[in-house]
This record gives sequence, structure tokens and C-alpha cells, in this order.
Amino acid sequence: MSWLKKRSKYSRPKKPFDKVRIDEEKDIIKKYGLKNKKEIWKASSAIDRIRGMAKNLITADIEKQNKLLDKLKKQGFKVENIADVLALSKENWLERRLQTIVFKKGLAQTVKGARQMIGHKHIAIDKRIVNVPGYMVHVDEENKIEVIKAAKVKKEDTAPKEPIVKPAEPAAEKVEEVKNG
Repeated sequence: MSWLKKRSKYSRPKKPFDKVRIDEEKDIIKKYGLKNKKEIWKASSAIDRIRGMAKNLITADIEKQNKLLDKLKKQGFKVENIADVLALSKENWLERRLQTIVFKKGLAQTVKGARQMIGHKHIAIDKRIVNVPGYMVHVDEENKIEVIKAAKVKKEDTAPKEPIVKPAEPAAEKVEEVKNG
């Protein structure tokens, strides 16, 4: 299916030079240790999708509403009804990222340090290495996050332990044979 166009998972702000928004995004980047503003826009788009589903389910039966609420609870969002879903913000989404959870659990000293540990494959979830800082951690996976210590290779001495002695070739005998022969 290579002919399908890859769709963007976010949309850029309508006003590119809005000072209030830019300052708010700088604070969010610093707080959550994000790489760039694109990660904020992805979180915002994901929350907008969830809100859209909730808006469509306002008039639906309670069974469908509960299905969405259960799904969001498994993802770690604290929602009890559709109004709570509509009140979700991009910060709620960013709190559920692996990078933030690794920092909050104390496995890394800083949020940026958590990102680096994840990128260098030092974090595993349920004994499976995850190297994506934006991985959304489910509630049941939260207690299975662990740091993997890389096995250090012992540096052996470059000098051999026993000296290698080559047997001396009888070079003089070969020279005599050539002369006599």
C-alpha cells in the first residue's frame, strides 16, 4: 500500500506568531522535556480526537459511553463521565508519555535524562525494550517499567599472557643447500 499518502498526526497552529501560545508552548516543552513543538501539537490533536468521540457519544446509549470511558481508564486518564473526557487537556496526554513516567518514578534525574535513557535503550516495559519517548503507557504497564543495565565488556590486556616464541628457522642450512645444490 505504498501508494497511500501518509497523513499527518497533527495540525499546525492557525496563527504562527501568537506570542501567548508560543510562551505557553515553551513552558510545556521545558516541563515535559519535549524535543520540539510538534510533540505538543500531536498531543493536542490526540486529545481533540478523543473529545470528538466523546461529543458523538453524548447522545448515544450508556453502553457505548462506558466502552469509551473504560478504554480511557486503561490508558490512565482519570475520567468518570463524558464531561470529564471533554475536560481533558494536552497536559493530561503528556503526563501519560513514557518519558514523563520514567522521570516521575525516579528512574531518571531529569526529564531530558529520561528521554536520553529511553533513546539509548536503557528502559524496558515488561522485559521489552522501548526506545520511543512518546510511547503511551497503559495503567497495567506502569509498574513493569524498569531500567536495563548494559552488560559491560571487560577490557582484556592487549599483551598476551604467555610470550609467543617462534622456533628459529635454520636459515644458514637453507643457504648452504642452495650453494651446494
